[in-house]
Amino acid sequence: MSGRLEGVGITKRFGGLTAVDDVSVVTEAGTVAALIGPNGAGKTTLFQCLAGTEHPDAGHVRLDGRDITRAAPDARARMGLGRTFQRLAIFPTLSVADNLRVGAENRTNATAPVRIGALLAAVFGFTFTDDKRHQYRVDEVASLLELNGVRDELAGSLPTGTLRLVELGRALCHDPKVLLLDEPASGLDTTETGHLQRVLRDVAAQGVAVLLVEHDVDLVFGVADRVYAMAEGRLIAEGRPGEIRRHPAVLDAYLS
Repeated sequence: MSGRLEGVGITKRFGGLTAVDDVSVVTEAGTVAALIGPNGAGKTTLFQCLAGTEHPDAGHVRLDGRDITRAAPDARARMGLGRTFQRLAIFPTLSVADNLRVGAENRTNATAPVRIGALLAAVFGFTFTDDKRHQYRVDEVASLLELNGVRDELAGSLPTGTLRLVELGRALCHDPKVLLLDEPASGLDTTETGHLQRVLRDVAAQGVAVLLVEHDVDLVFGVADRVYAMAEGRLIAEGRPGEIRRHPAVLDAYLS
């Protein structure tokens, strides 16, 4: 499984405001890259350009060398690009296991109505040819994220920290080559953040390329192989965590 996501010279304008100004980032298979910076730095806009919910005014997005700059988010998902959201996006009336199963079902090339029908049928106890394969992936991810204790609980009844893992699990069940995470530690306590850090290292060790936007710098410096720092729409530094922690421009703009 390959996995290399590149944003090359990304520029995005909104009217007279340049939110992202000629920024390049890359994440490789088996590594974790992180994007940090103060509010208004352009991190979210860059993330949206990589995910496909925004299209850059200049520059290119490439997945394994393929130009996906104009591809829609669902097309990128079929190519192996997974993501989570800053605001939780889960199905509150489904169990944790069925939330994960949504991701597993979406690994197929079937049309959306067929995938949804298969999911609903599974809820009522009917099985299909791929059911065992999907169930195996759900079981695998639930174990990785330590969700087995709540797998039969309705997602809407669970705390934010657990739901962050459920959303991550659904993305993992899709078997992404590249995983984009938007503020994955938001709402997590210290213990949950430590668990997330271990999970992200395990995910990367399985060959997935991970890129996260995150304000929790302790998490970033503890898990990332490479850190990109932005301020005022521009990339002000990039390098290994230890280098970025001491970088004068980053200290001045964000860490001081």
